[in-house]
Amino acid sequence: MRVASLPRWRALGDWVFQRRGRERMPVRLTHRRIFLLPTRYGVFFGVVLLVMLGGSINYGLSLGFVLTFLLCGMAAMSVLHAFRNLAGLGVSVRPLGRAFCGESARFEITLTNPQRLPRFAIGVAHPGSTVQAADCAPRASGSCVLRVPALARGRLFPGRLTLFTRYPLGLVYAWSYVEPDVFAIVYPRPEAMLAPVPAGASAPGRQSAKDAGDDDFAGLRPWHTGDSPQRIAWKAAARGQGLLIKQFAAEAGTRVWFDWNDTPATLGEEGRIARLARWVIEADGSGATYGLRLPGFTLPAASGEAQREAALEALALFGSPR
Repeated sequence: MRVASLPRWRALGDWVFQRRGRERMPVRLTHRRIFLLPTRYGVFFGVVLLVMLGGSINYGLSLGFVLTFLLCGMAAMSVLHAFRNLAGLGVSVRPLGRAFCGESARFEITLTNPQRLPRFAIGVAHPGSTVQAADCAPRASGSCVLRVPALARGRLFPGRLTLFTRYPLGLVYAWSYVEPDVFAIVYPRPEAMLAPVPAGASAPGRQSAKDAGDDDFAGLRPWHTGDSPQRIAWKAAARGQGLLIKQFAAEAGTRVWFDWNDTPATLGEEGRIARLARWVIEADGSGATYGLRLPGFTLPAASGEAQREAALEALALFGSPR
Protein backbone atom coordinates (compact mmCIF):
# COMPACT_ATOMS: atom_id res chain seq x y z
CA MET A 1 0.00 0.00 0.00
CA ARG A 2 2.77 2.39 0.89
CA VAL A 3 4.85 1.46 -2.16
CA ALA A 4 1.91 1.98 -4.50
CA SER A 5 1.30 5.47 -3.13
CA LEU A 6 4.84 6.70 -3.88
CA PRO A 7 4.28 7.42 -7.61
CA ARG A 8 1.17 9.44 -6.72
CA TRP A 9 3.14 11.60 -4.27
CA ARG A 10 5.88 12.08 -6.86
CA ALA A 11 3.34 13.05 -9.50
CA LEU A 12 1.77 15.49 -7.04
CA GLY A 13 5.18 17.01 -6.26
CA ASP A 14 5.98 17.34 -9.97
CA TRP A 15 2.67 19.10 -10.54
CA VAL A 16 3.02 21.45 -7.56
CA PHE A 17 6.61 22.45 -8.32
CA GLN A 18 6.17 22.49 -12.11
CA ARG A 19 8.93 19.96 -12.77
CA ARG A 20 9.18 19.67 -16.53
CA GLY A 21 12.18 17.39 -16.92
CA ARG A 22 15.06 18.39 -19.17
CA GLU A 23 14.52 21.65 -21.05
CA ARG A 24 16.26 23.22 -24.00
CA MET A 25 18.24 26.30 -23.16
CA PRO A 26 17.63 29.15 -22.60
CA VAL A 27 14.58 29.19 -20.32
CA ARG A 28 12.74 32.09 -18.75
CA LEU A 29 11.60 32.13 -15.13
CA THR A 30 7.93 33.02 -15.38
CA HIS A 31 5.73 33.69 -12.35
CA ARG A 32 4.37 30.12 -12.39
CA ARG A 33 7.88 28.71 -11.94
CA ILE A 34 8.72 30.69 -8.79
CA PHE A 35 7.84 29.51 -5.28
CA LEU A 36 8.12 31.27 -1.93
CA LEU A 37 8.33 30.17 1.69
CA PRO A 38 9.39 31.98 4.85
CA THR A 39 12.86 31.26 6.16
CA ARG A 40 13.40 30.37 9.82
CA TYR A 41 14.21 34.02 10.41
CA GLY A 42 10.96 34.93 8.68
CA VAL A 43 9.02 32.55 10.95
CA PHE A 44 10.70 34.03 14.03
CA PHE A 45 9.98 37.54 12.73
CA GLY A 46 6.30 36.64 12.31
CA VAL A 47 6.09 35.30 15.88
CA VAL A 48 7.62 38.54 17.19
CA LEU A 49 5.05 40.57 15.25
CA LEU A 50 2.21 38.53 16.75
CA VAL A 51 3.59 39.11 20.26
CA MET A 52 3.91 42.84 19.56
CA LEU A 53 0.37 42.99 18.20
CA GLY A 54 -1.01 41.16 21.24
CA GLY A 55 0.83 43.47 23.61
CA SER A 56 -0.38 46.55 21.77
CA ILE A 57 -3.99 45.35 21.90
CA ASN A 58 -3.74 44.34 25.56
CA TYR A 59 -2.23 47.63 26.74
CA GLY A 60 -3.69 49.95 24.11
CA LEU A 61 -0.29 51.14 22.86
CA SER A 62 -0.72 53.43 19.87
CA LEU A 63 2.99 53.52 19.12
CA GLY A 64 3.04 49.72 19.43
CA PHE A 65 0.41 49.49 16.68
CA VAL A 66 2.43 51.88 14.50
CA LEU A 67 5.64 49.90 14.91
CA THR A 68 3.90 46.54 14.40
CA PHE A 69 2.15 47.59 11.19
CA LEU A 70 5.32 49.28 9.92
CA LEU A 71 7.26 46.03 10.35
CA CYS A 72 4.40 44.09 8.75
CA GLY A 73 4.61 46.37 5.73
CA MET A 74 8.37 45.80 5.49
CA ALA A 75 7.84 42.03 5.61
CA ALA A 76 5.21 42.23 2.87
CA MET A 77 7.52 44.31 0.68
CA SER A 78 10.34 41.78 1.20
CA VAL A 79 8.06 39.09 -0.24
CA LEU A 80 7.45 41.22 -3.32
CA HIS A 81 11.13 42.03 -3.82
CA ALA A 82 12.18 38.39 -3.40
CA PHE A 83 9.69 37.36 -6.08
CA ARG A 84 10.73 40.16 -8.45
CA ASN A 85 14.38 39.27 -7.97
CA LEU A 86 13.80 36.03 -9.92
CA ALA A 87 10.82 36.86 -12.13
CA GLY A 88 11.66 37.26 -15.80
CA LEU A 89 15.26 36.07 -15.58
CA GLY A 90 16.65 34.16 -18.54
CA VAL A 91 18.74 31.11 -17.68
CA SER A 92 21.26 29.43 -19.98
CA VAL A 93 23.65 26.56 -19.16
CA ARG A 94 26.61 25.30 -21.17
CA PRO A 95 29.48 22.91 -20.39
CA LEU A 96 33.03 24.23 -20.13
CA GLY A 97 35.38 21.70 -21.70
CA ARG A 98 35.70 18.06 -20.76
CA ALA A 99 36.60 16.22 -17.58
CA PHE A 100 38.06 12.86 -16.64
CA CYS A 101 36.16 10.40 -14.50
CA GLY A 102 36.77 11.20 -10.85
CA GLU A 103 37.14 14.94 -11.48
CA SER A 104 34.48 17.65 -11.62
CA ALA A 105 32.78 18.81 -14.81
CA ARG A 106 32.27 22.56 -15.09
CA PHE A 107 29.05 24.19 -16.27
CA GLU A 108 28.63 27.91 -16.85
CA ILE A 109 25.25 29.30 -15.75
CA THR A 110 24.40 32.61 -17.40
CA LEU A 111 21.58 34.73 -15.97
CA THR A 112 20.15 37.39 -18.28
CA ASN A 113 18.24 40.33 -16.83
CA PRO A 114 15.97 41.90 -19.50
CA GLN A 115 14.51 44.55 -17.19
CA ARG A 116 15.72 47.85 -15.76
CA LEU A 117 15.72 46.53 -12.19
CA PRO A 118 19.00 45.08 -10.87
CA ARG A 119 19.01 41.54 -9.48
CA PHE A 120 21.08 40.75 -6.40
CA ALA A 121 22.38 37.62 -4.67
CA ILE A 122 20.90 34.96 -6.92
CA GLY A 123 22.21 31.57 -5.84
CA VAL A 124 22.57 28.39 -7.88
CA ALA A 125 22.50 25.13 -5.92
CA HIS A 126 23.17 21.55 -7.02
CA PRO A 127 23.34 18.43 -4.82
CA GLY A 128 26.96 17.63 -4.04
CA SER A 129 28.30 20.96 -5.30
CA THR A 130 29.18 24.26 -3.69
CA VAL A 131 26.49 26.92 -3.94
CA GLN A 132 27.37 29.69 -6.40
CA ALA A 133 25.92 33.20 -6.57
CA ALA A 134 25.68 35.95 -9.16
CA ASP A 135 24.34 39.50 -9.55
CA CYS A 136 22.75 40.95 -12.66
CA ALA A 137 22.90 44.62 -13.57
CA PRO A 138 19.91 46.17 -15.42
CA ARG A 139 19.64 44.82 -18.98
CA ALA A 140 22.84 42.82 -18.52
CA SER A 141 23.99 39.31 -17.69
CA GLY A 142 25.76 37.64 -14.82
CA SER A 143 27.38 34.24 -14.72
CA CYS A 144 28.84 31.68 -12.37
CA VAL A 145 30.57 28.33 -12.78
CA LEU A 146 29.12 25.22 -11.17
CA ARG A 147 31.26 22.11 -10.61
CA VAL A 148 29.43 18.79 -10.83
CA PRO A 149 31.18 15.57 -9.71
CA ALA A 150 31.93 13.28 -12.65
CA LEU A 151 31.49 9.79 -11.23
CA ALA A 152 31.26 7.81 -14.47
CA ARG A 153 32.44 8.15 -18.06
CA GLY A 154 30.05 9.22 -20.80
CA ARG A 155 27.52 12.01 -20.96
CA LEU A 156 27.04 13.96 -17.74
CA PHE A 157 23.87 16.01 -17.43
CA PRO A 158 23.98 18.53 -14.58
CA GLY A 159 20.53 17.47 -13.38
CA ARG A 160 18.08 19.72 -11.60
CA LEU A 161 19.45 23.12 -10.59
CA THR A 162 17.83 25.29 -7.95
CA LEU A 163 17.94 29.05 -8.48
CA PHE A 164 17.09 30.86 -5.26
CA THR A 165 17.30 34.16 -3.45
CA ARG A 166 16.74 35.50 0.05
CA TYR A 167 17.00 39.11 -1.03
CA PRO A 168 16.44 41.66 0.47
CA LEU A 169 15.94 40.90 4.20
CA GLY A 170 16.41 37.13 4.40
CA LEU A 171 12.81 36.66 5.59
CA VAL A 172 11.59 34.88 2.43
CA TYR A 173 13.14 32.07 0.41
CA ALA A 174 12.20 32.26 -3.28
CA TRP A 175 13.29 29.50 -5.64
CA SER A 176 12.78 27.95 -9.05
CA TYR A 177 13.87 24.67 -10.69
CA VAL A 178 15.74 24.37 -13.98
CA GLU A 179 16.89 21.07 -15.53
CA PRO A 180 18.97 21.87 -18.64
CA ASP A 181 19.16 19.51 -21.59
CA VAL A 182 22.92 19.94 -22.00
CA PHE A 183 25.73 17.60 -21.07
CA ALA A 184 29.47 17.43 -20.66
CA ILE A 185 31.65 14.59 -21.95
CA VAL A 186 33.41 12.70 -19.16
CA TYR A 187 36.53 10.89 -20.36
CA PRO A 188 37.45 7.53 -18.85
CA ARG A 189 40.07 7.56 -16.12
CA PRO A 190 43.37 6.37 -17.67
CA GLU A 191 45.05 3.27 -16.31
CA ALA A 192 47.47 4.16 -13.51
CA MET A 193 50.26 1.84 -14.70
CA LEU A 194 51.34 2.25 -18.30
CA ALA A 195 51.30 -1.13 -20.05
CA PRO A 196 53.57 -1.59 -23.12
CA VAL A 197 51.81 -1.24 -26.46
CA PRO A 198 51.59 -4.60 -28.30
CA ALA A 199 54.37 -5.05 -30.85
CA GLY A 200 51.92 -5.70 -33.69
CA ALA A 201 49.98 -2.46 -33.31
CA SER A 202 50.78 -1.19 -36.81
CA ALA A 203 48.51 -0.38 -39.70
CA PRO A 204 47.17 -3.34 -41.71
CA GLY A 205 48.77 -3.85 -45.07
CA ARG A 206 51.95 -2.13 -43.90
CA GLN A 207 55.17 -3.76 -42.97
CA SER A 208 54.90 -5.28 -39.53
CA ALA A 209 58.52 -4.79 -38.64
CA LYS A 210 59.29 -1.28 -37.46
CA ASP A 211 62.69 0.14 -38.25
CA ALA A 212 64.28 1.95 -35.34
CA GLY A 213 63.86 5.68 -35.76
CA ASP A 214 62.79 8.86 -34.06
CA ASP A 215 59.62 9.69 -36.02
CA ASP A 216 56.47 8.07 -34.61
CA PHE A 217 55.85 6.89 -31.08
CA ALA A 218 55.21 3.14 -31.01
CA GLY A 219 54.78 2.41 -27.31
CA LEU A 220 56.91 1.51 -24.30
CA ARG A 221 58.88 -1.57 -23.35
CA PRO A 222 60.84 -2.56 -20.21
CA TRP A 223 64.38 -1.20 -19.90
CA HIS A 224 67.29 -3.47 -20.78
CA THR A 225 71.01 -3.07 -20.14
CA GLY A 226 72.62 -0.97 -22.85
CA ASP A 227 69.52 1.12 -23.71
CA SER A 228 70.18 4.79 -24.27
CA PRO A 229 69.20 7.04 -21.32
CA GLN A 230 67.68 9.49 -23.83
CA ARG A 231 64.90 7.00 -24.59
CA ILE A 232 63.88 6.44 -20.96
CA ALA A 233 60.30 7.55 -20.21
CA TRP A 234 61.17 9.71 -17.22
CA LYS A 235 57.55 10.71 -16.60
CA ALA A 236 56.59 7.06 -16.17
CA ALA A 237 59.57 6.55 -13.85
CA ALA A 238 58.50 9.54 -11.74
CA ARG A 239 55.09 7.90 -11.32
CA GLY A 240 56.75 4.83 -9.85
CA GLN A 241 56.23 2.63 -12.92
CA GLY A 242 59.87 1.64 -13.23
CA LEU A 243 62.23 2.22 -16.14
CA LEU A 244 60.47 2.02 -19.49
CA ILE A 245 61.97 2.72 -22.91
CA LYS A 246 60.17 4.73 -25.57
CA GLN A 247 59.84 2.87 -28.84
CA PHE A 248 59.60 4.76 -32.12
CA ALA A 249 58.85 3.84 -35.71
CA ALA A 250 60.72 5.19 -38.72
CA GLU A 251 59.00 7.02 -41.55
CA ALA A 252 58.42 3.74 -43.38
CA GLY A 253 54.68 4.35 -43.59
CA THR A 254 53.90 2.72 -40.24
CA ARG A 255 51.19 3.99 -37.95
CA VAL A 256 50.36 3.02 -34.39
CA TRP A 257 46.94 1.45 -33.94
CA PHE A 258 45.33 0.97 -30.57
CA ASP A 259 42.99 -1.97 -30.96
CA TRP A 260 40.35 -3.22 -28.54
CA ASN A 261 41.47 -6.77 -29.30
CA ASP A 262 45.01 -5.97 -28.13
CA THR A 263 43.78 -5.51 -24.57
CA PRO A 264 43.29 -8.58 -22.35
CA ALA A 265 39.69 -9.57 -21.73
CA THR A 266 40.53 -10.26 -18.09
CA LEU A 267 40.60 -6.50 -17.46
CA GLY A 268 36.87 -6.18 -18.07
CA GLU A 269 35.24 -3.50 -20.19
CA GLU A 270 36.18 -0.54 -18.01
CA GLY A 271 39.72 -1.80 -17.51
CA ARG A 272 40.26 -2.22 -21.25
CA ILE A 273 38.91 1.29 -21.88
CA ALA A 274 41.23 2.68 -19.18
CA ARG A 275 44.23 1.04 -20.82
CA LEU A 276 43.34 2.40 -24.25
CA ALA A 277 42.89 5.85 -22.74
CA ARG A 278 46.37 5.67 -21.21
CA TRP A 279 47.87 4.67 -24.57
CA VAL A 280 46.08 7.54 -26.30
CA ILE A 281 47.33 10.11 -23.78
CA GLU A 282 50.91 8.87 -23.92
CA ALA A 283 50.90 8.75 -27.72
CA ASP A 284 49.51 12.27 -27.92
CA GLY A 285 52.14 13.55 -25.51
CA SER A 286 54.83 12.14 -27.81
CA GLY A 287 53.33 13.67 -30.95
CA ALA A 288 52.59 10.26 -32.46
CA THR A 289 50.30 9.38 -35.34
CA TYR A 290 47.81 6.82 -34.12
CA GLY A 291 44.37 5.37 -34.74
CA LEU A 292 41.78 3.64 -32.59
CA ARG A 293 39.75 0.52 -33.25
CA LEU A 294 36.74 -0.36 -31.12
CA PRO A 295 33.98 -2.89 -31.80
CA GLY A 296 31.82 -1.21 -34.43
CA PHE A 297 33.95 1.95 -34.60
CA THR A 298 37.26 2.93 -36.22
CA LEU A 299 39.00 6.28 -35.81
CA PRO A 300 41.43 6.92 -38.69
CA ALA A 301 45.06 7.49 -37.79
CA ALA A 302 46.04 11.11 -37.20
CA SER A 303 47.80 13.24 -34.63
CA GLY A 304 47.25 16.42 -32.67
CA GLU A 305 44.74 17.75 -30.17
CA ALA A 306 41.70 17.04 -32.34
CA GLN A 307 42.72 13.40 -32.65
CA ARG A 308 43.18 13.07 -28.88
CA GLU A 309 39.76 14.62 -28.20
CA ALA A 310 38.09 12.36 -30.77
CA ALA A 311 39.75 9.22 -29.38
CA LEU A 312 38.94 10.00 -25.76
CA GLU A 313 35.36 10.92 -26.65
CA ALA A 314 34.95 7.63 -28.51
CA LEU A 315 36.21 5.77 -25.44
CA ALA A 316 33.94 7.82 -23.17
CA LEU A 317 30.84 7.03 -25.21
CA PHE A 318 31.70 3.40 -25.95
CA GLY A 319 28.79 1.17 -25.05
CA SER A 320 26.33 4.07 -24.57
CA PRO A 321 23.63 5.15 -27.06
CA ARG A 322 24.88 7.92 -29.34
